[in-house]
Amino acid sequence: MLYYLFKYLDSLNVAGAGVFQYISFRASMAGILSLLIALLFGKRIIRWLQKQQIGEEIRDLGLEGQLQKKGTPTMGGIIILLAIIIPTLLLAKLNNIYVILMLVSTAWMGTIGAIDDYIKVFKKNKEGMKATTKLIGQLMLGAIIAIAIDYSHDLANIPLETNLPITKNRLNFSALIPGEHNAWWIYLPVIIFICMAVTNAVNLTDGIDGLAAGTTAIVGVGLGVLAYAAGNYNLAGYLNIIYVPNSGEVVVFLAAVIGACLGFLWYNGFPAQVFMGDTGSLALGGAIAASAIIIKMELLIPVLCGVFFAESLSVVMQVAWFKYTRRKYGEGRRIFLMSPLHHHFQKLNIPESKITLRFWLITIILVLISIALLKLR
Repeated sequence: MLYYLFKYLDSLNVAGAGVFQYISFRASMAGILSLLIALLFGKRIIRWLQKQQIGEEIRDLGLEGQLQKKGTPTMGGIIILLAIIIPTLLLAKLNNIYVILMLVSTAWMGTIGAIDDYIKVFKKNKEGMKATTKLIGQLMLGAIIAIAIDYSHDLANIPLETNLPITKNRLNFSALIPGEHNAWWIYLPVIIFICMAVTNAVNLTDGIDGLAAGTTAIVGVGLGVLAYAAGNYNLAGYLNIIYVPNSGEVVVFLAAVIGACLGFLWYNGFPAQVFMGDTGSLALGGAIAASAIIIKMELLIPVLCGVFFAESLSVVMQVAWFKYTRRKYGEGRRIFLMSPLHHHFQKLNIPESKITLRFWLITIILVLISIALLKLR
């Protein structure tokens, strides 16, 4: 909204109004504003959650310090949602389909997460929303993203393809199955799978104080760099990646995501005063998935989001191995002491804050590797 106001003021030759035309300025402002919103309104929202007795029900998993967290307010993802949506509405170009798509993705998954948290807290149902219902919601979001991107790219004459992380070649979905619109038989399932995988992975990572928020902020920085490159014609050409017109606005959105996560960490860092719940974790997963798909970096997600990927993979491996050994030997066996992966290290009596810090450091390394891969190509 402010973008259009200052664009009008610039047409009137008002001094300084033209600065809003620069993505770097609006991204900086979005990051600062989202941080301030999270910091200033976070405490009030936490108090409101406490008054509503929206506290976390803790299952005794035998982890050190776990039961001390009982009663800590959850659904703190409301803070994250406000800190992302408000700055984006104020500072991004609202006629940009990518901005709309990212806002829809974040709000969509945040709503699903909020319903899930509501069922757990108010209905006293620890299982929350039915898994099938949640998966249907994620499937629908993936379909919406795929349709919107294909439509927008078709208008801009951008082929239905994506960057490959190591080689300069690109994966052209249309070439895989020749024929008009046949690429959809591959593209649609791929996008749906990515949306489901990323949102669930972030959700699984949200298990100890500050882990999901801090990791997402770091991933957001990496995606922001990639988004800036994809939206800059000269830079995209230099790096030999797909140029996506008007995708520079993704940087503004990601700056808001980073600021929101950092502001939330003020209250969510160890020991946490509030948990984001599924409201926050699913919303952040939706934001990451949509951003990566828009800038054609979805195949880089396993590296860029390596911590999320490892957390999710640990659960899949644990469940699969347990079921296999139970069928073969009559009793289930485990690969990890507990999954997701961060619980395994907790079982090894590593302090929670140290696990979080180490996972952050690993994420920083993976982000640097992801950016380096563009040049190594």
